[in-house]
Amino acid sequence: MTGADGVFHVAGWYKIGVRNRSEAYRINVEGTSNVLSLVRELGVPKAVYTSTLAVNSDTHGRLVDETFRFRGRFISVYEETKAAAHELALAEIARGLPLVIVQPGLVYGPGDTSSVGTTLRRFLRRKLPPLPAKTAFCWAHVDDIAEGHRLAMERGAPGRNYFLAGPVATLVEAIRLASSLTGIPASPVTLPPGLVKAGALLAGIAERLGTVPPEFTREGLRTLAGTTYIGTADRARSELDWSARPLAAGLEETLRHEMRALGMATPGTRLPGGVFQNR
Repeated sequence: MTGADGVFHVAGWYKIGVRNRSEAYRINVEGTSNVLSLVRELGVPKAVYTSTLAVNSDTHGRLVDETFRFRGRFISVYEETKAAAHELALAEIARGLPLVIVQPGLVYGPGDTSSVGTTLRRFLRRKLPPLPAKTAFCWAHVDDIAEGHRLAMERGAPGRNYFLAGPVATLVEAIRLASSLTGIPASPVTLPPGLVKAGALLAGIAERLGTVPPEFTREGLRTLAGTTYIGTADRARSELDWSARPLAAGLEETLRHEMRALGMATPGTRLPGGVFQNR
């Protein structure tokens, strides 16, 4: 960082349903402390820290803004450690560090290795599992998130935090949109939040008896039990001139990439209604 005009601290740990949580604290909390301390020590003129909307945990359908502060028990170690790192960043700001915080929602795009990317690939293979009803995110394409970081460095006011929150959609709505874009039929079986929460209790017992896939752990199921990680990007729009592309446009690009990677298609001419042909 010596001599740098600016520093982006984008690195982070994200996993669900792991037993050893020490790595999460080392990377998300201690790592952030190390980076921001060095920014201060070297006198770097400006830094941008990547937080997340997940520090607000489940908003229960409420579209919150940057003034919102969550008070309660976090659902996952990811939420917990990112919230602790967020507080560290706020403390550094209070001490005068020229720091801007950005808080992306759900980040998606070509080559996505997250559970959302896995779900999209399962949809393309026609192996879609049951989906939780009402679970909603702010969907922002990875390129728009990257642009938001650039704008935060160039235009963001030190001490401010900005939600890089794309359009709000449930996971079920996103899959139905993917179906309309690709022509691949999808009538996802949906699970009500109460049933998913009940499954989480049973998963907690199963975890003590043996290995459980991350998405079916107690933490994994609780994360999807009708939770909403949503917020408004009004501040980013007005102060940074940032915007996120419509979900249909971002999903179409993402699905084209994934279909090629799976050897499923060479998308070409769009069909009526925006559907593209796969063969």
